[in-house]
Amino acid sequence: MFRRLRLAVVFGGDKRREGAVIESTTNPRSWKSYEKVAEDIAASLKRLGCRHIELFPDDMRLGENLRAFDAHLAWLNSGGVQGHCSVAHAPAMLELFGIPYVGHDPITAAILDSKHVFKRQVSAVGIPTAQFCVWQPGISPNDPTRDLAFRHAFVGYSGPFIVKPTSGRASLHVTYVEHADGLADVVREIYEITRNHVLIERFLGGREFCVAAAGPVIHRHGRIERLNGPFVFSLLERKLDASEKVFTSMDVKPITGERAFEIDPAIEPGLHNDLTKLAQRIFLELGIETLIRADIRADEAGNLYVLEANPKPDLKMPGTGVTSLVCIGLPKLGMTYDDLIMSILADRIDVLLSERRGVADRLARLI
Repeated sequence: MFRRLRLAVVFGGDKRREGAVIESTTNPRSWKSYEKVAEDIAASLKRLGCRHIELFPDDMRLGENLRAFDAHLAWLNSGGVQGHCSVAHAPAMLELFGIPYVGHDPITAAILDSKHVFKRQVSAVGIPTAQFCVWQPGISPNDPTRDLAFRHAFVGYSGPFIVKPTSGRASLHVTYVEHADGLADVVREIYEITRNHVLIERFLGGREFCVAAAGPVIHRHGRIERLNGPFVFSLLERKLDASEKVFTSMDVKPITGERAFEIDPAIEPGLHNDLTKLAQRIFLELGIETLIRADIRADEAGNLYVLEANPKPDLKMPGTGVTSLVCIGLPKLGMTYDDLIMSILADRIDVLLSERRGVADRLARLI
């Protein structure tokens, strides 16, 4: 199939470029092109044997570009261009075009990127998450503590809190607030930046973790394997400095091996097992079909709570001075970066051909 497959890797379109959009609007979610990561993915696929690969921006010219390229499959590496649900735009367009893709379906992408909706989903299936409420422009009072939703969520609790955008990336604008009296100013500040809902969450004072999860079909040692359940890997602790209440944005302070390191199952088997089960539950209960990275925090007693699940974990190729959270644990599993890329592709093709019949006929004809 690789000899004939025509694969398009899609990165974030830039609304400032001529022909990208009809009218430039807002970006509640901080924009980034991810073009360099798309180049890493494309280079890996070429090393794996895929002969026909092109990169295209996720903008309103995408359909014409895919038609001209005669794409059989697209790999989505985009957070969108603009608008309040930008991560869902590319998968929705591809479903309209009839092009199968590597990535989350539109509704899953939207749920994962909307932190308040994600938290409601996991709460509904009994997965623990930090207490929270949502400040909604035009509905909620200027002082969140006067909101009935706030009082219901935080009965008898006055702080500390974490305040953050409901849609975002790289921990941008995530703010620690010591007491409820300080919430109004911070909520207003975040709203002025994002023009979107604002999430108010109970601060958890324990350790911080992140865990990657993907589908059960993986590639290593030159072979395709099928696991009995979701592939959970790169179970990491994110080390906080003495001055940090929350993990500093990677845009401000790049991630290094000193700031994120593996949980050793030989030293902490219980924690490793609990994090694995929690990631598997998220993946299965929410019907997720491709790679995510779950962010998890412990309270002071060590109880684990899911904070969010990143729908587009960073897939840049690790190297000198370059760290990717989802790649840190791969060597101990006998896997390389190329193995991870092949695993994501193979698992998605498996889902498309076995569970999404009728949406990937062009792929099926290549086999």
